[in-house]
Amino acid sequence: MFQKRNHVTLLVVLVLSLAIVLTGCGTTAPNKATAPQNGGATGTAAKAVTLKVGATPVPHAEILEFVKPILAKDGVNLDIVPFTDYVQPNLALDKGDIDANFFQHQPYLDSFNKDHNLKLVTIAKVHIEPMGLYSKKVKKVDEFKNGDTIAIPNDPSNAGRALALLQKAGLIKLREGVGIKGTAQDIIDNPKQLKVKMLDAAQLPRVLQDVAGAVINTNFALEAKLNPTQDAMFIEDKDSPYANILVVKDIRTGDPNLQKLAKVLNSPEVKKFIEDKYKGSIVAAF
Repeated sequence: MFQKRNHVTLLVVLVLSLAIVLTGCGTTAPNKATAPQNGGATGTAAKAVTLKVGATPVPHAEILEFVKPILAKDGVNLDIVPFTDYVQPNLALDKGDIDANFFQHQPYLDSFNKDHNLKLVTIAKVHIEPMGLYSKKVKKVDEFKNGDTIAIPNDPSNAGRALALLQKAGLIKLREGVGIKGTAQDIIDNPKQLKVKMLDAAQLPRVLQDVAGAVINTNFALEAKLNPTQDAMFIEDKDSPYANILVVKDIRTGDPNLQKLAKVLNSPEVKKFIEDKYKGSIVAAF
């Protein structure tokens, strides 16, 4: 009888032990299944994501630096990759070396996509940089002399934009209908026989001493410590359609972390930052 009772007791102990083990397994499995994923709503337990964004230094990288701490609170670390030209940022994005870029306007992107057979798309319009005509030798447009040289960007979209600005300033006349797609060959009236010299956009501030004038993108003007609202003798209207954009590969438009970046770049905080820092030389496009 005593031996039988011991067997029963041992059986009960084994059953209870097995129940405890199974219960332990049952509590760990749901934790794994419901653990927050990267970028999920319960960001405290999620691992932060890093986005590499290519940008020219001024003002693009400065704007990205401003939003860096805002994004960090939402689980996104921003790695800003500097570029000083208008070609490599798009090539790097296409290759996957960076996640997005922020340096260009839509006409330039359209032209680049066509020329290089790429599929890069815009997910946010951020700001407008009015293009301006600068000179170290004359103070007014009508002071240019016969045969003077004016330098403009050599990429097609910005060259056309620069020529349109020279036409609006009354220095040249372009073939009707060419708009921003004009080239030097489309100049049909040039009263002062001005020479148009095409150079890489980043070089334009550095050649101001060597030419009568130059049409310079605002980002490169700011890098050279030129104030567009004070130093440009002629500048695009502030309603210019050339908004600078955040660009990604077409297959990543739905990426939630890239959408977080786009949302922050179109936030009231960024608009105020642009207004306070750039004093009208750069205008928010949203």
